[in-house]
Amino acid sequence: MKHHFYAGLSTGGFHRVHYTEWGDAANPRVLICAHGLTRCGRDFDTLAAALSTHYRVICPDVAGRGESDWLVHKTDYNYPQYLNDMSALIARTGAAEVHWVGTSMGGIMGMLLAAQPNSPLTRLVVNDVGTLLPKSALERINQYVGKSPAFADIDAAVKAVRAVSPFGPLSDDEWRTLTLPLIKPTDDGKWIFRYDPGIGDAFRAAPIVDIDLSPFWNAIKCPVLLTRGAESDLLLKSTFDQMCSKPDVRGIEFAQVGHAPMFQTSDQVKVVSDFLLQSLR
Repeated sequence: MKHHFYAGLSTGGFHRVHYTEWGDAANPRVLICAHGLTRCGRDFDTLAAALSTHYRVICPDVAGRGESDWLVHKTDYNYPQYLNDMSALIARTGAAEVHWVGTSMGGIMGMLLAAQPNSPLTRLVVNDVGTLLPKSALERINQYVGKSPAFADIDAAVKAVRAVSPFGPLSDDEWRTLTLPLIKPTDDGKWIFRYDPGIGDAFRAAPIVDIDLSPFWNAIKCPVLLTRGAESDLLLKSTFDQMCSKPDVRGIEFAQVGHAPMFQTSDQVKVVSDFLLQSLR
């Protein structure tokens, strides 16, 4: 795994976008893995390691998260900005075609990019997000996004992340691994989240209502794997079933998981790997 930065551009000027890279940098087969709203690219360490012999795997920290810069104007935390930054990342790879894995917000980015004319995305994994974003799920997310508590120690931070993350029956070590990249120490010995609380301001800038993304979904032409936590409140079962009726879409549900599957377990990794590698055989 290697760490890199590149320059994105927002209304407040240039900002650095961080990403981790796995595999051979000369490999023309590129896979980009994009994380959820308050997460970071290190969520995909397990999946990236498993696929790094087949792909050049790139896992960005979206602006305001992880090791990427915070944006000057908090209203820039929006999908047009994220898509511009991801387009710059795709251009940086030099690849004419890329595969994409996106969880939640990262899945929305994947759908929006894949729906564009002449899109470079030729294979897409959408993880636990769909054509309908229910108001009730968005209200749940609103309860914690943008808050910046200080934790006495790492264990307290892990406990807080577990409390708001229905990722399923993960081990204590897996929870710790998924939490460490999200936090950083303070000068007084405490720990805080490594993301801009201003993300919450942008999230709450408009009234929370149901959001319909079906026009974008219907415009996607590449093969899609749609994954869902069987207990998810963001990708409802009815929405999942409807989306799976689209040609060239395969749907998989993971039991005992809410929002969202994190691709930490061998069965989840295999589902994604099998789908992506079909095109490489």
